[in-house]
Amino acid sequence: MRKFRIDSSSPLLILVVVVLVGGILVAVLFFRPDTMRESLAGERVINTLFVIEHNDKPLSSYVLMYYPPTRRAAIIDVPGNLGLIIQRINRVDRIDTVYDPRRISNFHSEIERLLGIGISYSFVINLESLGRIVDLIEGVEVFIPSVVSEYMDGYILFPSGVNILDGDKAKVYFSYELPDESSELISIRRQRFFMGFIGRLGEKNDFLNNRQVARVFRSQLRTGISQRHQIRLFDAFANIDIDRVGVQSVGGNVREVSGQLLVFPHWDGSLIQEIVRQTSVGLTLPPENMLGDRVFTVEILNGTTISGLAGRTAELFRGFGYDVISVGNADLNDYERTLVIDRSGYENIARAFGEIISCTNLRFDTPHHQRPAVDFTSHENRSDFTLILGRDFNGRHVTN
Repeated sequence: MRKFRIDSSSPLLILVVVVLVGGILVAVLFFRPDTMRESLAGERVINTLFVIEHNDKPLSSYVLMYYPPTRRAAIIDVPGNLGLIIQRINRVDRIDTVYDPRRISNFHSEIERLLGIGISYSFVINLESLGRIVDLIEGVEVFIPSVVSEYMDGYILFPSGVNILDGDKAKVYFSYELPDESSELISIRRQRFFMGFIGRLGEKNDFLNNRQVARVFRSQLRTGISQRHQIRLFDAFANIDIDRVGVQSVGGNVREVSGQLLVFPHWDGSLIQEIVRQTSVGLTLPPENMLGDRVFTVEILNGTTISGLAGRTAELFRGFGYDVISVGNADLNDYERTLVIDRSGYENIARAFGEIISCTNLRFDTPHHQRPAVDFTSHENRSDFTLILGRDFNGRHVTN
């Protein structure tokens, strides 16, 4: 029988291999790019999806857009009854049809496609977990404009004014729906709560980073990121200037499909994508540029014979965050070309205003700081912009 001998150099060779492999692994882990750190330090808007669900269906879905260098954020409210051509099932249906509480990647992808942006992170919170988190952070402050007193399987009672909601009250406030309450009022109420919730998480961030508290907090969330990355992300959210956060709902036209009312986004979704794009640009304005916080006023005049054109256009510009203070008819109804009259004194802002409808026909009045005080009782001078709609405007864009 042949005998095998162990070379005395084999253990040393094995040790060298182990050390070499271990060194490579350590180097890979050490030098591996930290995508979360790069995201928070980079020059791009961070988009995060929050879904608050009940009975395995979304009650509300929000995309929080945050730009760390300026501490500015915005929220996009995505209603569950949005009507879309759902590619995965190849039919028109509600966007939340594809929602799976165990794996929300399909829902996540549909929202990305709707808004035309990438969403890096997502968090799912069911209603019971929402109550536990609210108790953990010792309540959420919300302003309730009018008293709520109804009987629906028990009393729903909220006094008007500023309220601190505990977990149980937060669950009721977020989920109740009165028979005569419009979907718009329900959305506004939930948006108001979500903003208070995000603000309170920021206020209690140091407390939530306590090791034991962090473990409890994480157990109430469903997310695909690690606890270390979650802590970093919420550390960044704690810097959001919540008083400057704007909320934009995805709006559209209501139509009945297969016995259910669906909201189809305006202009096949191109409008909300343009709103999101401009919102992203606004978030990145330098902190010293106070125009990022200013709301510009608009007067819209119909210079055509098309009835209701100015009113429909007003809805369009409100969606972009402008304050439409006046809608009416122009002095003539046969304007050939749409015209933007700028009184703001900011040419770049005026051109951005015109770009919303692809209008390049602008007239610049004397800037504010170079003229006498404005008489705000004058119909002509009370807005930053006057938009006169002409025959070249098709309801969404100026055409050549």
